[in-house]
Amino acid sequence: MTRADLINLITGKKSFLCIGLDTDLTKVPSHLLALEDPIFEFNKSIIDATHDLAIAYKPNFAFYECYGTKGWLSLTKTIRYLNDAYPGQLFTIADAKRGDIGNTSQQYARAMFDPASSGMNFDAVTVAPYMGEDSVKPFLSYPGKWIILLALTSNKGAADFQFYGNGNQKLFEQVLTKSQLWGSNENTMYVAGATRAEMLGDIRKIVPDHFLLVPGVGAQGGSLQEVAKYGLNRDCGLIVNSSRNIIYASNGADFAEKARSESIRIQQEMEQILKKGGII
Repeated sequence: MTRADLINLITGKKSFLCIGLDTDLTKVPSHLLALEDPIFEFNKSIIDATHDLAIAYKPNFAFYECYGTKGWLSLTKTIRYLNDAYPGQLFTIADAKRGDIGNTSQQYARAMFDPASSGMNFDAVTVAPYMGEDSVKPFLSYPGKWIILLALTSNKGAADFQFYGNGNQKLFEQVLTKSQLWGSNENTMYVAGATRAEMLGDIRKIVPDHFLLVPGVGAQGGSLQEVAKYGLNRDCGLIVNSSRNIIYASNGADFAEKARSESIRIQQEMEQILKKGGII
């Protein structure tokens, strides 16, 4: 999916919502547990109920890998369903946080982007840049695919390393600056946590035109209005993720209906932000 395609999704749906499919069997409605693949059935119901309100879905790999081969099968079925049921209508993100020496990253990229090899065909993958250029560039060798580099995350431990500086730049700022030599705003995005929304202004000084994937809105306490205040650019430039607030809005038989209701609430707020920003 190109940058222009993504912008068209945002303006068409009047939304920049990403729904995180962090599917935990201990939290899904109990009536699904009797089914052959409760994780996939849960995901499918959430997707069908919200696909017109969200521009993106982001399965977090940890919630699938923990179940071994069964979880991997559920993940593969989920990405196939996203691509086959709603072609061209959704941006898909593999939240895998990969990153290793070059030849290993080549295989990680193949797993995310080569359906003939792995059965998966995501539009983007989250990548940890700590090992540098050669660990990142293999992911950029696939035309039309995106990397989303971890820059400023929303967790408490982000302060342990990401704010370390040499007096000129903090580590997360160095990631933003250096990585622009590897890719462009046509294939590179950055993770920027909503719990540090005011710092999105500093990030925008370095990457004014790149898309930012913003986690932390909802259960983690981030404010959508604050994120937009500091992070919105002329193309929107934001993909804001919400997971638990949407997918676990109910643990009863009405879980998909409640997920839709919460998604509508967020989408309507996003529509007003986009109108105020002159984007739609």
